[in-house]
Amino acid sequence: MARVELIMPKMGESVSEATIISWSKKIGDMVELDETIIEIATDKVDSEVPSTHQGKLVEMLFGADDVVKVGEPFAIIETEAGENDITAVTKPTAVTVVSNPSEEVVTKAVETTTKPTSNSGDRFYSPLVRSMASQEKIAIAELDTIPGTGKDDRVTKSDMLVYLQNRGSAPKITVEIAPEVIATQTEQKAAQIATTSQNRVNIPNTGDTEIVEMDRMRKLISAHMTMSKQTSAHITSFVEADMTNVVNWRDSIKDDFKRREGQNITFTPIIIEAMAKAVKDFPMVNVSVDGTNIHIHKNVNIGMAAALPDGNLIVPVIKECQNKNLIGITKSVNDLATRARAGQLKPDDIQGGTITMTNVGTFGNLMGTPIINQPQVAILACGVIKKKPVV
Repeated sequence: MARVELIMPKMGESVSEATIISWSKKIGDMVELDETIIEIATDKVDSEVPSTHQGKLVEMLFGADDVVKVGEPFAIIETEAGENDITAVTKPTAVTVVSNPSEEVVTKAVETTTKPTSNSGDRFYSPLVRSMASQEKIAIAELDTIPGTGKDDRVTKSDMLVYLQNRGSAPKITVEIAPEVIATQTEQKAAQIATTSQNRVNIPNTGDTEIVEMDRMRKLISAHMTMSKQTSAHITSFVEADMTNVVNWRDSIKDDFKRREGQNITFTPIIIEAMAKAVKDFPMVNVSVDGTNIHIHKNVNIGMAAALPDGNLIVPVIKECQNKNLIGITKSVNDLATRARAGQLKPDDIQGGTITMTNVGTFGNLMGTPIINQPQVAILACGVIKKKPVV
């Protein structure tokens, strides 16, 4: 018998770790080659990880809600052939995306105000636990008091649920931070939120009410959008653009474009191309903010907010738009939109955005007030194109 380590596969250039959502097998179960063994989640998408070997599952190195780094073993399989030594599998594994993408997630570069739950000292908190703590307004000092039942005493989802059930009768924990410890305005704001004790909203009993828990993606969207509003001051400017020439041009070439390129050309790639060109004149809208540092991006990676059939949102990213013509952008837009609706985006497809556009006109809206995808600094919302009388 040989014992083989199953390794967390690489899921994209920007993804370095994943949270185990559930195990498809139990200790002692037989596992077939390429059979799903765990379901994982990044902050972007949920995926299935298949086994790289056939054999019997003899060890689970991590449990549900634990975070596993890419390249780290998460299970041990006992196979028929070979020696008794444990062998690490380095063969790359395909990860199958299965469900529920979310709104563009805030990168780790900006640890911000609604994340009083960032890791403190030597204690590690998974993205899921941090998200739950952020939603429940749990300060880092309070989070540090929660006993963990996971590996290395980590706090798991179950620990959080038990704590939240008993939290109502327990006093809230507040923290006093000396002013000299706080170096930046961002840290001051984070400390202020961390020290503020907030209760959940008391919803009146109106009789016949159904309570439905948010799904995981909706919770993430709620947490990330709230965090963005508390991170940066949002100022919305409304400008009308005469689209007559654009509409007439598209109507005149769309059939020929379809025959020649095999692609439908919508207004979205046209607007994205215009955004990429505008960034050349206004490079400071294509930046990210990390504390008091501004990162000016050379590549124009435009996120395209897309509504999904289940009502959730996802923001796939068209990379290096400054190097693509309209045909290339159109193909990228159509490919990403199709795979987004089918739940087939890869984690790397929704990483690395530098500026975002969202089309609220899809729903017939004249205008909208979009929320910035942190740590970006700008987002463009396009309203419906409609005929208007002009003088």
